[in-house]
Amino acid sequence: MTQHTPQPPQLRFEPHGQTACLVVAGDWTLEHYNDLYEAVAQHKPHCIKSQASRGEPLVIDMSGITALDTSGAQLLVDLAGNHPDVFNALSPERQALLRAVVQASLDIPDAPEPKPASTPHEVLARVGASVEKTVHQARDLLGFMGVTFEALARTCLRPKTWRVTAVVAQLEQTGFNAVPIIALLTFMVGAVVAFLGATILADFGASVFTINLVAFSFLREFAVLLTAILMAGRTASAFTAQLGSMKGNEEIDALRMTGLDPVNLLVLPRIIALLIALPLLTFIGMVSGILGGMLVCAVALDISPSMFMSIFQRDIQLRHFALGMAKAPIFAYLIAIIGCLEGFKVKGSAQSLGEHTTSAVVQSIFVVILVDAIAAMFFLEMGW
Repeated sequence: MTQHTPQPPQLRFEPHGQTACLVVAGDWTLEHYNDLYEAVAQHKPHCIKSQASRGEPLVIDMSGITALDTSGAQLLVDLAGNHPDVFNALSPERQALLRAVVQASLDIPDAPEPKPASTPHEVLARVGASVEKTVHQARDLLGFMGVTFEALARTCLRPKTWRVTAVVAQLEQTGFNAVPIIALLTFMVGAVVAFLGATILADFGASVFTINLVAFSFLREFAVLLTAILMAGRTASAFTAQLGSMKGNEEIDALRMTGLDPVNLLVLPRIIALLIALPLLTFIGMVSGILGGMLVCAVALDISPSMFMSIFQRDIQLRHFALGMAKAPIFAYLIAIIGCLEGFKVKGSAQSLGEHTTSAVVQSIFVVILVDAIAAMFFLEMGW
């Protein structure tokens, strides 16, 4: 058995009577595939043009082929246009290989054309995708709640693992730095509520009840709700951005490699800090809102601050304050875990970070309003 000497592949046009003949020679094997692919791509348009002008298969001289495998056979079939008669000059073995490649290419079914989706189907598909996404988010949130509860219980039993410095740092960022915006916003909302109440109640000769309106609304609802919404936009987004940046920089993976738990190290300090900060900010919001209402009553209704406080102490019970403050820790926990969970979901790109930061804010605000509505109906049914 003689040893085969490698020959470089060739593909060229030569005169053949009144037409041109395409000469194929050399080794048409996998090791020359890149060169052969470029040559076939260059000569194929001329082959197609020649076949179209004569209305018959192109004359191809394959007698110079010294080696042929499946990759080369596929290129030859692509070049010849699936005309089996072109391959008759080859040996039976190579004819069989080329015919097998032709048959395999013919057996590939054409991809079905996608049917245009009707508008109702598209709407239902979008609704279904949204419902599925919501279910997955709720499942992830419940699972993350369990992880944080477990970590919190485990940490409470080991005082040496408490990260007091991290909690204090987060408390400053989430709590103390938010005092001005919380106080200013609730003060202005309290003034607006008092002004609207005084305008409406004046028609009934009951302007004095503006005090009750401001007190009830801020002690039970407005203070805690406005504070939670502001913290959802301010703190949840910050938590997601911080943890998402760490995820993208592989800092969280580095913590795991060193044997540290990211939940204990990064999540618990943020949750504990917000559990402390949000009730304090809610109290500041209550005081600021009532002061705003007091100012409007003094200016528009000639109700002095002493009279305002006297009626406030007489008509407003302590339970309204307790009900408002009771919701603050719940809102704080939900905002913190949503912000941290979305931060852990960041994939590493800037687009993913922006999407999950937006998702954290939207989810936090939605959950806060939903829980507040449920709590309001529950308190109403209980007669509190």
